[in-house]
Amino acid sequence: MEKSWMPIRIIFFICSRVRIPKEVLVLSKAGNTVSLPPPKKTGILSRYWKYRSLVMLFLPAILYYILFKYLPIFGVQIAFKKYMFRLGIWGSPWVGFENFEKLFAMNSFWEVLRNTFMISGLKLLFGFPAPILLALLLNEIRNVVFKRVVQTISYLPHFLSWVILSGIFIQFLSPSIGPINIFIKAMGGRPIYFLGEEEWFRSVLVITHIWKSVGWGTIVYLAALTGINPEYYEAAYIDGATRWHCARYITLPSLAPVITIMLIFAVGGIIEDDFNQIYNLYSEAVYSVGDVLSTYTYRRGLVKMDYGFASAVDLFKNVIAFVLIVSTNKIANRINDYGIW
Repeated sequence: MEKSWMPIRIIFFICSRVRIPKEVLVLSKAGNTVSLPPPKKTGILSRYWKYRSLVMLFLPAILYYILFKYLPIFGVQIAFKKYMFRLGIWGSPWVGFENFEKLFAMNSFWEVLRNTFMISGLKLLFGFPAPILLALLLNEIRNVVFKRVVQTISYLPHFLSWVILSGIFIQFLSPSIGPINIFIKAMGGRPIYFLGEEEWFRSVLVITHIWKSVGWGTIVYLAALTGINPEYYEAAYIDGATRWHCARYITLPSLAPVITIMLIFAVGGIIEDDFNQIYNLYSEAVYSVGDVLSTYTYRRGLVKMDYGFASAVDLFKNVIAFVLIVSTNKIANRINDYGIW
């Protein structure tokens, strides 16, 4: 909590070192220098009151970060305690790094961590380029009506929860009544239990994730495409460039800053697996390839009521995510100077 206020303290420190001159010399129309009185000092609260309408617009965002980002930091100490519900956070005894030692000593944790990186890595590898490709394809469509229909259809899955979609996929991929297995059996093949066989489960997770998120992910890239100057394309067509050349030498370089920033966020989110998707689709038969950190934390924290251990797992996830974001941003700055900071 103390570190979260450091940027604000640095800003106040810099502001306190700014020296305001006692008088300001200006050049009059006659060519003589005339001293003006120093500007009237105004406090920060006075400036806030002067621009109170703008501050009120920003107030919901401030309250959001205070309530959901800063206040929950208070609960991090549970990871270093043997939390007991009847004693509360303050009354529970301290155990130091005992929860982390128990965490790293468990073989199941390393299996879960490997599954998390494997599934999230596959989603990043195949899912990250998908909205970029779809945005480029939509950008080449000249029929406005058809383009809007395709966009609307691709957006719809984003607004459906995984609770609903999991029921659809369970029926659709069923080995007995699913249309895919009915087609496989009609072709003389053996039915496949996609959600119950280890070699198929990860593929199902990746494909369903792409299907659900690809349309919504194109919004950012389509917005960036509208900012490209059309004169670039006109000049390229005059010089004999094809659509492929325009996409390669104009569109993609123009999207590079947006792609870089989205990639940094995506790499930082590798450790943050999709709990809703996996929890609603997996079963004990595929725990060895489908159990991830979020589902593991859920079982240990809420089912077995081991809150200190679950908090340690979650804190470990946050540390890994922070390291990934900082490292990716540093690499991006060295490659193309398009980092977040």
